[in-house]
Amino acid sequence: MVKGFVGVNLRVNLSTGEIKKEKINEQWARLFIGGRGYGSKIICDEVDPKVDPLAPENKVVIATGPAGGSNTPASGRVMVITKGPETGTIACSNVGGFFGPELKRAGYDMVIIEGKAEKPVYLWIKDGNIEIRDARKLWGKKTSETEEVIKQETDPKARVVNIGPAGVKLSRIANVMVDACRAAGRSGVGAVLGSKNFLGIAARGTRKVEPFDPAETKTAVAQARKLLKESEITSVNLPKYGTALLVNEINERGGYPVRNAQEAYDEDAGVTGGEEIADKILIKKWACAVCPIACGRVTEIREGKYKGYHGEGPEYETTWALGLMCGVHDLNAITYAHYLCNEYGLDGISAGVTIACAMELYEKGYIPERDVPFPMRFGDGDTLVKMVQIMGERKGIVGDLLAEGSYRLAEHYGHPELSMSVKKQEMAAYDPRAIKGIGLNYATSNRGACHVRGYTISQEVIDWPEPVDRLKYEGKAELTKYMQDFTAVIDSSGMCLFTIFGMGYIRDYGPILRAVTGIPYSDDELMKAGERIWNMERLFNLKAGLTGKDDTLPPRLLEEPIPSGPSKGEVCQLDRMLPEYYQLRGWDEEGRPTKEKLAELGLKM
Repeated sequence: MVKGFVGVNLRVNLSTGEIKKEKINEQWARLFIGGRGYGSKIICDEVDPKVDPLAPENKVVIATGPAGGSNTPASGRVMVITKGPETGTIACSNVGGFFGPELKRAGYDMVIIEGKAEKPVYLWIKDGNIEIRDARKLWGKKTSETEEVIKQETDPKARVVNIGPAGVKLSRIANVMVDACRAAGRSGVGAVLGSKNFLGIAARGTRKVEPFDPAETKTAVAQARKLLKESEITSVNLPKYGTALLVNEINERGGYPVRNAQEAYDEDAGVTGGEEIADKILIKKWACAVCPIACGRVTEIREGKYKGYHGEGPEYETTWALGLMCGVHDLNAITYAHYLCNEYGLDGISAGVTIACAMELYEKGYIPERDVPFPMRFGDGDTLVKMVQIMGERKGIVGDLLAEGSYRLAEHYGHPELSMSVKKQEMAAYDPRAIKGIGLNYATSNRGACHVRGYTISQEVIDWPEPVDRLKYEGKAELTKYMQDFTAVIDSSGMCLFTIFGMGYIRDYGPILRAVTGIPYSDDELMKAGERIWNMERLFNLKAGLTGKDDTLPPRLLEEPIPSGPSKGEVCQLDRMLPEYYQLRGWDEEGRPTKEKLAELGLKM
């Protein structure tokens, strides 16, 4: 039997109340590794790609990877996989915290949620025992309150995933929250749970997950920790300043989108960066399960009208999305808005980018005054906070539209081109005009604009493990494909993507996966598994109705040169990269995998 797994998946049908325990499919474990790959295989096999994401026929898989539950560094990741309501694509939201390892200790590798409950419920799992519990009194409560009550009802040491008001109100940018402060974000996965009247899961377990070769696992883990310790990024910079250390790095290259990406540089961006967070609001750093990096921030607002509020974050992405993307320099307002996103269960990236879109629509006169409860102008921190609140509560005409994400908001007012999104999902904090590879990754990502599906920023900006010129187009198709396949392997293993800043090559992951699972993967076989996962996701999207025409960027990023800063005059010439990318993928000119490529990967159209 393959090791690294508990060996059991849990299937819960909310419509009938039926609970099944199923043995894992060992062939799938070999071909798709686990986590993102195995969970996506379940969705691709069992869910009609054309299904309404909010219909009972859609399913949700909450999946761990084989490295989870071991001493492997940063291996506490868990994936929430479904058909996403924001994009209509396959969605896989990756989150840290402590729930993933706890689920395995409680006896299960994955939980498959089907159907729809008649009334709100949550799942309580303890050492293999399962109970469906009434959640009506918690339905619509803030995420931290929900977690606290669930722990009171189950076990103080339980680990909890749950949705907040945004998921309950079916916001298409709703998260699933883990440990009340870590977000399985992007694509609206929280709304799918909300549509099923499913609040979440509490897990507690004492089971130990055994690796295939304990001695080799110990050696491989020691080497991984050594690499992470030797890297200044993972041993010094991220622990000291958190992810927001990137604010100045990206801004200084003129790739930091400002005011709905009308600009890409702000001379005062540093007032929202990691250094300012450390100086002004940081209480302590925070780490997910078995993580030596500890990039999380525990913070408290110490002055101003939001004084006294405390929580986790902000991260780099929310510092940007709720900050300069909205023209806001007020770190306290940004931090409080981040806290609110966590409490409502809103995706911080999509929330901020959607607010920025609304601000531009309003300032250009496209949103009539009768629709707005207050002026929505760039640069006002208090306005930012109020917009998060009406979005989380779906309050009023604009609040209701904000909860749908930027594309549907902008489309409603006749200007979808002002949505900085791909496949209807909002982009992250890197301007493709200044960083070419990330533009190709945004355009081709299987879950809409996404930086963590192929983090070319590692090479294009951070110069790790090898520097790549961010402004050149040559080689970006190869880099993007490699990073996308590489990331699929890491996501499926259960490890954190940030480990690439110390473990920069596939050869650094192979020893762990071989020792833990007992599967004699070569490095090439692991990369082939990543490619298989990527193509499987692509097939799902094609069957859902997407085409190569959806592999594009907002017109602003293709046509409007950056007006000022270090990357002044740049646009993203996507057409210089996309045909080569398709060719390297083994796809036809319309972005469809060829029969030969599918046969090579063991997939079927």
